[in-house]
Amino acid sequence: MSETKEMLEATCKGLEDKIGQLNMDLKSKQQELEDVNKPVLPSDTYALLEDIVGDAIGSYNFECGEFDYEFNIDYDNKIELSDLSFNDGYNLAEAIMKRIDNHFKLDPTEVDNHKVTHVEKII
Repeated sequence: MSETKEMLEATCKGLEDKIGQLNMDLKSKQQELEDVNKPVLPSDTYALLEDIVGDAIGSYNFECGEFDYEFNIDYDNKIELSDLSFNDGYNLAEAIMKRIDNHFKLDPTEVDNHKVTHVEKII
């Protein structure tokens, strides 16, 4: 009886390990499926984009009007900033995109995420 119990426990453990491996494989394949239609970005271009975005954010002139903030008085009667939220992401995004535009040449045949043929341009 104890041999049967041990054998069942070993079988359950083996099946649990197999299920865990299959779940990891499933997650990997799901990620591959998500990535299948993504354009390939060379690592040097990615590094350049990272530098451009970092420089754009670093040189962006944040102004007080772009934030919502609240002050509180703490138990020592000191004023503290209790809540700060950035509410002007559009201008920051535009500044970043301008920096990117300065470093890359856009394909003039692409319009609205689809290729336009020269015949379509003439017509």
